[in-house]
Amino acid sequence: MKIDARNLTCPKPVILTLEALPKLAQGEALEVVINDTVALGNLTRLADEKNCELTTVKDGEDTVMTFTPREAVAASASVATEASLFCNIPDCSATVVAVDAEFMGRGDDELGHILMKGLIYALAHQESVPETMLFYNGGAHLTCEGSESLEDIKELESRGTKILTCGTCLDFYGIKDKLAVGGVTNLYAIAEIISKQPGAMVL
Repeated sequence: MKIDARNLTCPKPVILTLEALPKLAQGEALEVVINDTVALGNLTRLADEKNCELTTVKDGEDTVMTFTPREAVAASASVATEASLFCNIPDCSATVVAVDAEFMGRGDDELGHILMKGLIYALAHQESVPETMLFYNGGAHLTCEGSESLEDIKELESRGTKILTCGTCLDFYGIKDKLAVGGVTNLYAIAEIISKQPGAMVL
């Protein structure tokens, strides 16, 4: 059995897994494909609690988690309630931050670089992190190897922020193979995300 839980945020991947495990035949395995680091941690806890052997394999931008129960898994009386026990859901605000350059503001690029680095650090360490951050045009460099803000962006992702970088921009700059955090997106997805959040912050 296989579940495609890519682009789903918790508790949904956990709910789908809890629903599927009791349906497995003896000796059957369950594959869950994800691309979310928060889901990875939550599903790992679930596997341990449900006495499942777990193997995790990275496949490009995706992670394939294979659950093999060591014993029959009982169906839950309330899957949603049980899922909440496994989900470490970060405190995210309903905010979209769009980053279109390596520098913040217009004027001196050296100053702009310092400001951008400082702002991303501040976003990563405030009480509530953004729901989504979009990186496009020159901002695509910030999610790639060599970026001075890379660790802070990884911190944002670990706290639940969805990190998305424009694939067209990565291709244009020839840095797609250098992407080091988050996933790749396109203009249609960016337009949809921004249209659903009219108050998106553009840096």
